[in-house]
Amino acid sequence: MTTSEAGDREPGAGGDDYQPDPHRWRALWVTLVAGFMSLLDVTIVAVALPTIQDDLHATPAQVQWVVSGYSLTFALALVTAGRLGDALDRRRIFLLALCGFVVFSAACGAAPTIMLLVVARLAQGLAAGFMAPQNSALIQQLFRGAERGRAFGYFGATVGISSASGPIIGGTILALAGDEAGWRWVFYVNVPIGILAVLLGRRLLPRTRRSGRGHVDVPGVLLLGLGVFAFMYPLVQAESGGLSRLWWMFPVGALVLTLFVRRQRRLVARGTQPLLDPRLFTTVRGYAVGAGVGTLYFLGFSGVWLVFALFYQHGLDFSPLRSGLAVTPFALGSAGAAVVSGRLVDRFGRLLTVWGLAGVLVGLGSTALLLRFAPLDIAPWIAAPALFIGGVGGGFVVSPNITMTLRDVPVRMAGAAGGALQTGQRLGAAVGTAALPGLFYLVLGTTDDYRVALGVALGAALTTMLTSLALATSDWWRDRRSRSPHRKCPDEVANSPVHARQN
Repeated sequence: MTTSEAGDREPGAGGDDYQPDPHRWRALWVTLVAGFMSLLDVTIVAVALPTIQDDLHATPAQVQWVVSGYSLTFALALVTAGRLGDALDRRRIFLLALCGFVVFSAACGAAPTIMLLVVARLAQGLAAGFMAPQNSALIQQLFRGAERGRAFGYFGATVGISSASGPIIGGTILALAGDEAGWRWVFYVNVPIGILAVLLGRRLLPRTRRSGRGHVDVPGVLLLGLGVFAFMYPLVQAESGGLSRLWWMFPVGALVLTLFVRRQRRLVARGTQPLLDPRLFTTVRGYAVGAGVGTLYFLGFSGVWLVFALFYQHGLDFSPLRSGLAVTPFALGSAGAAVVSGRLVDRFGRLLTVWGLAGVLVGLGSTALLLRFAPLDIAPWIAAPALFIGGVGGGFVVSPNITMTLRDVPVRMAGAAGGALQTGQRLGAAVGTAALPGLFYLVLGTTDDYRVALGVALGAALTTMLTSLALATSDWWRDRRSRSPHRKCPDEVANSPVHARQN
């Protein structure tokens, strides 16, 4: 057995003794900084879109690609990148992807035309997609036991905070850099931070090379890529009527993904390593439910920030900075709760997610009512406490759900599992960012009332979160009723007969 293979196994599997890496916490912070940048770039651009459109003389459909194109290539890369990390070298793939992310961020900032900006954003999203699944896989590799729960807590906090703080950071950068070309610094800010992360990563990240171990299912890569593309492309084209013109791509995507699943099952039956092992969803405790909860939550959560930006900037004539500050209470509540929840997840389990989703529903529901009926001159101020409650709830959703979804995944499958989890979240986010602003504009065109449009869009987001709450509650109740002392731990999962052929 090679050193890298031994280090990739759970403690107790075949007599392996886990030796903690002395640099593991510093290595974690390097990956979290990189992960924060890649996820922040999903939402930070939202407040800069009007400025980008004016400066580059772009159409609404073109400028929408600056956001949706990034999400598209991000989602396309995730599972393949995770499998490559599992089969080859997580450290090398992470550092190469991070270097690409820095280069393409600089290219975005320097883009002289909207077309070159879109191309650079597509490349930037691809680099982010290759980087993201290595984060969760490295946590699986570096940490065990209670430390793993804490590390996933910080990782989940990074996911939640980066998404919620994008409008705030973007608005601040625009205010400091100026109105005309200030949007370029939304991308340039990644460059010095990314260079520092590369230098520290080369020093601190563990080597995980596995030369010659396993293979990558190329036909599976193509099938999965085509399936995800078929689902996401009509959504990224929604602003220009893509949903009505390209609706046929949804059933095509469903068919292609069905073929992908059948192929993965055949590979498992033959004892060959698949791109994405279907047994993740059937034998690893909490993975299937966690993936569903995360997808539904991000479906409602991600589009909310674009709707708030539209309401505050166009409906109330707020500046980008003031628009971002208006949703700051959510980010503050989410940041504090996410860090705390990482320490509580072992004690409360899925119940923590149930509490969090209930808090999000109460907070955002109250915000929608206040912004709809309170006097406009004070509505954003009195909605702040409600947003804070929603943020606290959000902090108890993302971090615990990621922890509970991935903590029982064997390390050898960690990259693909993390990639699949984030693919579901990106698909949910893509649907939300296309559907909620579209619904907002649809209602606005009918009523010419920004408050009504906001209320309807937030109502749709809350409906998806309510579905996520129902799924989490049913899982918590089922676990409570069937709780036994024989619950499988990661070691048992790694050594169970259903996983034996992977070794």
